Amino acid sequence: MHDLSTIIKKTLTATWHTLMPCACALCHAQQDAMVCSDCRHTYFTSVSVRCQQCAIPLSANEDSTLCGHCLQHPPAFDASIAACDYGAPRDQLVLALKFGHQLALAPLFASMLRDAILRHDRHRLPDLLCAVPLGQGRLRERGFNQATEIARPLAQHLGVPFAVDALHRLRETTQQSTLKPDARIDNVKNAFMLDEKWLHEIKDAHVAVVDDVMTTGMTLHEIATMLKRFGAAKVTNYVFARTPPHF
Repeated sequence: MHDLSTIIKKTLTATWHTLMPCACALCHAQQDAMVCSDCRHTYFTSVSVRCQQCAIPLSANEDSTLCGHCLQHPPAFDASIAACDYGAPRDQLVLALKFGHQLALAPLFASMLRDAILRHDRHRLPDLLCAVPLGQGRLRERGFNQATEIARPLAQHLGVPFAVDALHRLRETTQQSTLKPDARIDNVKNAFMLDEKWLHEIKDAHVAVVDDVMTTGMTLHEIATMLKRFGAAKVTNYVFARTPPHF
Protein backbone atom coordinates (compact mmCIF):
# COMPACT_ATOMS: atom_id res chain seq x y z
CA MET A 1 0.00 0.00 0.00
CA HIS A 2 2.86 2.32 0.88
CA ASP A 3 4.53 1.58 -2.48
CA LEU A 4 1.30 2.30 -4.34
CA SER A 5 0.82 5.65 -2.61
CA THR A 6 4.42 6.58 -3.38
CA ILE A 7 3.92 5.72 -7.07
CA ILE A 8 0.70 7.77 -7.18
CA LYS A 9 2.42 10.74 -5.51
CA LYS A 10 5.33 10.65 -7.96
CA THR A 11 2.94 10.36 -10.90
CA LEU A 12 0.87 13.32 -9.73
CA THR A 13 4.01 15.39 -9.14
CA ALA A 14 5.32 14.62 -12.62
CA THR A 15 1.93 15.47 -14.12
CA TRP A 16 1.82 18.76 -12.20
CA HIS A 17 5.25 19.81 -13.47
CA THR A 18 4.23 18.92 -17.02
CA LEU A 19 1.02 20.92 -16.86
CA MET A 20 2.38 23.79 -14.77
CA PRO A 21 6.07 24.19 -15.69
CA CYS A 22 8.20 26.42 -13.48
CA ALA A 23 10.49 29.06 -14.94
CA CYS A 24 13.67 30.40 -13.38
CA ALA A 25 12.89 33.80 -11.83
CA LEU A 26 16.07 35.25 -13.35
CA CYS A 27 16.65 33.72 -16.81
CA HIS A 28 13.14 32.24 -17.27
CA ALA A 29 14.50 28.85 -18.32
CA GLN A 30 11.96 26.10 -17.74
CA GLN A 31 12.96 23.89 -14.78
CA ASP A 32 11.76 22.91 -11.29
CA ALA A 33 13.55 25.37 -9.01
CA MET A 34 12.72 29.05 -8.46
CA VAL A 35 16.27 29.87 -9.56
CA CYS A 36 18.01 27.47 -11.92
CA SER A 37 21.38 25.90 -11.15
CA ASP A 38 23.14 28.00 -13.80
CA CYS A 39 21.88 31.26 -12.29
CA ARG A 40 22.71 30.09 -8.77
CA HIS A 41 26.24 29.35 -9.90
CA THR A 42 26.60 32.62 -11.80
CA TYR A 43 25.06 35.02 -9.29
CA PHE A 44 25.17 33.39 -5.86
CA THR A 45 28.25 31.18 -5.46
CA SER A 46 30.93 33.85 -5.07
CA VAL A 47 31.54 34.66 -1.40
CA SER A 48 32.49 38.30 -0.81
CA VAL A 49 34.80 39.41 1.98
CA ARG A 50 32.53 41.59 4.09
CA CYS A 51 32.72 43.92 7.04
CA GLN A 52 31.81 41.79 10.04
CA GLN A 53 29.64 44.53 11.49
CA CYS A 54 27.68 45.92 8.54
CA ALA A 55 28.33 43.27 5.82
CA ILE A 56 29.44 45.79 3.21
CA PRO A 57 31.92 44.24 0.74
CA LEU A 58 35.59 44.87 1.59
CA SER A 59 38.44 45.02 -0.88
CA ALA A 60 40.81 42.07 -0.82
CA ASN A 61 43.76 44.18 0.37
CA GLU A 62 42.03 45.57 3.48
CA ASP A 63 43.64 44.37 6.71
CA SER A 64 40.74 45.10 9.08
CA THR A 65 37.64 42.94 9.40
CA LEU A 66 35.61 46.16 9.73
CA CYS A 67 34.97 48.86 7.15
CA GLY A 68 36.14 52.42 7.71
CA HIS A 69 32.65 53.67 8.54
CA CYS A 70 32.08 51.07 11.25
CA LEU A 71 35.50 51.84 12.72
CA GLN A 72 34.76 55.56 12.87
CA HIS A 73 31.01 55.42 13.57
CA PRO A 74 30.16 52.04 15.15
CA PRO A 75 26.47 51.15 14.68
CA ALA A 76 24.36 49.79 17.52
CA PHE A 77 24.22 46.30 16.00
CA ASP A 78 27.17 43.95 16.53
CA ALA A 79 27.26 41.95 13.29
CA SER A 80 25.56 41.49 9.93
CA ILE A 81 25.36 38.57 7.53
CA ALA A 82 24.15 38.89 3.95
CA ALA A 83 23.46 36.19 1.38
CA CYS A 84 24.40 38.37 -1.61
CA ASP A 85 24.97 41.91 -2.88
CA TYR A 86 21.98 43.96 -3.99
CA GLY A 87 22.53 44.51 -7.70
CA ALA A 88 21.37 43.34 -11.09
CA PRO A 89 19.93 40.83 -11.65
CA ARG A 90 19.55 39.79 -7.99
CA ASP A 91 17.65 42.98 -7.21
CA GLN A 92 14.85 41.74 -9.48
CA LEU A 93 14.21 38.88 -7.07
CA VAL A 94 13.84 41.31 -4.17
CA LEU A 95 11.48 43.52 -6.15
CA ALA A 96 9.46 40.50 -7.28
CA LEU A 97 8.93 39.45 -3.66
CA LYS A 98 8.24 42.89 -2.23
CA PHE A 99 6.16 44.45 -4.99
CA GLY A 100 5.28 41.51 -7.24
CA HIS A 101 3.78 39.42 -4.43
CA GLN A 102 5.85 36.40 -5.43
CA LEU A 103 5.85 34.93 -1.92
CA ALA A 104 7.39 31.67 -3.14
CA LEU A 105 10.70 33.56 -3.28
CA ALA A 106 10.78 34.05 0.50
CA PRO A 107 11.74 30.42 1.30
CA LEU A 108 14.44 30.65 -1.37
CA PHE A 109 15.85 33.78 0.30
CA ALA A 110 15.69 31.98 3.66
CA SER A 111 17.61 28.96 2.39
CA MET A 112 20.35 31.11 0.84
CA LEU A 113 20.57 33.19 3.99
CA ARG A 114 20.77 30.01 6.09
CA ASP A 115 23.75 28.87 4.04
CA ALA A 116 25.50 32.21 4.57
CA ILE A 117 24.80 32.12 8.31
CA LEU A 118 26.08 28.59 8.78
CA ARG A 119 29.16 29.43 6.74
CA HIS A 120 30.07 32.32 9.04
CA ASP A 121 28.35 31.80 12.37
CA ARG A 122 27.57 28.11 12.83
CA HIS A 123 28.53 28.06 16.52
CA ARG A 124 27.07 31.45 17.48
CA LEU A 125 23.43 31.24 16.49
CA PRO A 126 21.06 33.74 18.13
CA ASP A 127 18.61 32.99 20.92
CA LEU A 128 15.68 34.26 18.83
CA LEU A 129 14.80 35.90 15.52
CA CYS A 130 12.78 39.05 14.91
CA ALA A 131 11.67 40.64 11.64
CA VAL A 132 11.79 44.32 10.74
CA PRO A 133 8.13 45.37 11.09
CA LEU A 134 6.03 47.28 8.58
CA GLY A 135 3.66 50.05 9.54
CA GLN A 136 0.00 49.08 9.65
CA GLY A 137 -0.86 51.16 6.61
CA ARG A 138 1.84 49.63 4.43
CA LEU A 139 1.04 46.16 5.75
CA ARG A 140 -2.62 46.56 4.74
CA GLU A 141 -1.60 47.91 1.35
CA ARG A 142 0.93 45.16 0.61
CA GLY A 143 -0.86 42.34 2.41
CA PHE A 144 2.28 40.83 3.91
CA ASN A 145 5.64 41.71 5.46
CA GLN A 146 8.48 40.40 3.31
CA ALA A 147 10.85 40.30 6.30
CA THR A 148 8.39 38.09 8.20
CA GLU A 149 8.00 35.78 5.20
CA ILE A 150 11.79 35.30 5.09
CA ALA A 151 12.23 35.02 8.87
CA ARG A 152 9.64 32.28 9.38
CA PRO A 153 11.34 29.56 7.25
CA LEU A 154 14.79 30.83 8.30
CA ALA A 155 13.92 30.23 11.95
CA GLN A 156 12.90 26.67 11.08
CA HIS A 157 16.15 26.11 9.17
CA LEU A 158 18.24 27.29 12.11
CA GLY A 159 16.13 25.77 14.88
CA VAL A 160 15.81 29.20 16.50
CA PRO A 161 12.52 30.61 17.90
CA PHE A 162 10.84 33.29 15.79
CA ALA A 163 9.43 36.15 17.85
CA VAL A 164 6.95 37.09 15.15
CA ASP A 165 5.21 39.84 17.15
CA ALA A 166 8.18 41.14 19.18
CA LEU A 167 8.83 44.32 17.18
CA HIS A 168 6.31 47.05 16.38
CA ARG A 169 6.60 50.13 14.18
CA LEU A 170 5.11 52.98 16.17
CA ARG A 171 4.45 55.24 13.20
CA GLU A 172 4.44 55.17 9.44
CA THR A 173 7.78 56.15 7.95
CA THR A 174 8.81 57.20 4.47
CA GLN A 175 10.55 54.50 2.46
CA GLN A 176 14.23 54.85 3.30
CA SER A 177 15.28 54.29 -0.32
CA THR A 178 13.59 57.57 -1.31
CA LEU A 179 15.49 59.70 1.23
CA LYS A 180 18.94 61.24 1.46
CA PRO A 181 21.24 59.75 4.14
CA ASP A 182 20.72 62.53 6.71
CA ALA A 183 16.94 62.36 6.33
CA ARG A 184 16.98 58.60 6.87
CA ILE A 185 18.22 59.07 10.45
CA ASP A 186 15.29 61.31 11.39
CA ASN A 187 12.83 59.15 9.46
CA VAL A 188 13.34 56.08 11.69
CA LYS A 189 14.28 57.80 14.97
CA ASN A 190 12.22 56.25 17.81
CA ALA A 191 10.03 54.50 15.24
CA PHE A 192 10.24 51.02 16.80
CA MET A 193 9.18 49.42 20.06
CA LEU A 194 9.45 46.03 21.74
CA ASP A 195 6.24 44.22 22.70
CA GLU A 196 6.14 44.06 26.48
CA LYS A 197 5.56 40.30 26.57
CA TRP A 198 9.05 39.82 25.13
CA LEU A 199 10.84 41.95 27.73
CA HIS A 200 12.09 38.97 29.73
CA GLU A 201 13.24 36.99 26.68
CA ILE A 202 15.16 39.92 25.18
CA LYS A 203 17.18 40.70 28.32
CA ASP A 204 20.75 39.35 28.00
CA ALA A 205 19.80 37.58 24.75
CA HIS A 206 21.49 37.42 21.34
CA VAL A 207 18.79 38.70 18.98
CA ALA A 208 18.88 38.41 15.19
CA VAL A 209 16.88 40.89 13.11
CA VAL A 210 15.81 39.74 9.63
CA ASP A 211 15.20 41.97 6.61
CA ASP A 212 15.24 41.61 2.84
CA VAL A 213 17.71 44.40 1.99
CA MET A 214 20.18 46.46 4.02
CA THR A 215 21.09 49.77 2.41
CA THR A 216 22.52 52.36 4.82
CA GLY A 217 21.66 50.27 7.87
CA MET A 218 19.87 53.12 9.67
CA THR A 219 16.65 51.14 10.22
CA LEU A 220 18.59 48.22 11.66
CA HIS A 221 20.72 50.57 13.75
CA GLU A 222 17.60 52.12 15.25
CA ILE A 223 16.10 48.69 16.03
CA ALA A 224 19.37 47.53 17.62
CA THR A 225 19.51 50.72 19.70
CA MET A 226 16.02 49.99 21.02
CA LEU A 227 16.73 46.31 21.69
CA LYS A 228 19.87 47.12 23.65
CA ARG A 229 17.96 49.71 25.63
CA PHE A 230 15.79 46.81 26.80
CA GLY A 231 18.84 44.70 27.68
CA ALA A 232 19.74 42.68 24.58
CA ALA A 233 23.33 41.51 24.88
CA LYS A 234 24.00 41.22 21.13
CA VAL A 235 22.15 42.12 17.94
CA THR A 236 22.97 40.52 14.58
CA ASN A 237 21.37 41.43 11.27
CA TYR A 238 20.39 38.67 8.82
CA VAL A 239 19.66 40.23 5.42
CA PHE A 240 19.21 38.58 2.07
CA ALA A 241 20.94 41.38 0.13
CA ARG A 242 23.41 44.11 1.06
CA THR A 243 23.59 47.25 -1.05
CA PRO A 244 27.17 48.00 -2.16
CA PRO A 245 28.42 51.55 -1.58
CA HIS A 246 28.43 52.41 -5.31
CA PHE A 247 24.79 51.39 -5.91
